[in-house]
Amino acid sequence: MNLLDTMPFYLSVEHECSYLTGRRARNLIADPEMLSPGLYTRLAEHGFRRSGNFAYRPYCDGCDECRPLRIPVHGYKPRRSDIRNLKRNADLTFRPEKAELTEERLDLYVRYLRARHPDGGMDQANAADFEDFLTSHWCQTRFYEIRDASRLLGVAVTDELDDALSAIYTFYDPNDSRRGLGTWAILMQIAETCREGRRWLYLGYWVEGCRKMSYKKRFQPHEIYNRGSWHSQADDLS
Repeated sequence: MNLLDTMPFYLSVEHECSYLTGRRARNLIADPEMLSPGLYTRLAEHGFRRSGNFAYRPYCDGCDECRPLRIPVHGYKPRRSDIRNLKRNADLTFRPEKAELTEERLDLYVRYLRARHPDGGMDQANAADFEDFLTSHWCQTRFYEIRDASRLLGVAVTDELDDALSAIYTFYDPNDSRRGLGTWAILMQIAETCREGRRWLYLGYWVEGCRKMSYKKRFQPHEIYNRGSWHSQADDLS
């Protein structure tokens, strides 16, 4: 029996869409009292994503543009630009640390949001916002710290699933854009997923027509969840 037919879900209130101008959105939210690492894996297989202690999937009237995307890591083929990126950042370290709030991480998070999302509401984030968005009491999360010697340049928030890793959010020094740290973090998460013998890296939602989501399709090959199943990049999704 389909998982979505056997457990309780809730619908969020309708709100302004974050990805497509002029659209309204709402989410299907799994009962937070039931969540566990194993159930999280099964929900991810059905296109769900984590935000704080909640697992959700867009559930919008008349719109299904938010499509989950994952990379089958053992078939990943780096592009020339990926190889250049890896060489450019060869001096950095990428190490998993405990998923918790520190003053150093919060300072970097706030600076990143102020540079990337000015006047968008997130630019006023505080310690409670950090923990409510990035941490969870029911799943295993790693904070991969990106460092140049002792200096913290970025944090890649990554969840552990039974057979995958899920890239939840990455924030980094907005004054070091030349490095391409967002791309580098994904490349390193792909490498970590492979090293651990897991099958996929989940990248969240890809939205056609949304510029800030377009980078996800550059990672080849990938699979997109549509109409109840995962399709390889070459499949017809019309």
